[in-house]
Amino acid sequence: MTGTEPALPPLSLAESAAIARRRRGRNIAMLVVLAGIAVLFYAIAMVKLAKPDLGAG
Repeated sequence: MTGTEPALPPLSLAESAAIARRRRGRNIAMLVVLAGIAVLFYAIAMVKLAKPDLGAG
């Protein structure tokens, strides 16, 4: 980046809306993935707490 790059033209309203929709979709996908991981960790912890002697022996 030398600072001599030309400025990008401003986005139209439709382009801005399309970018916002894609960003919202990615955000929702990340929310689902993170929530799934949290539920998985919670389930693993509950199983380990319910039967702590399965790994011993």
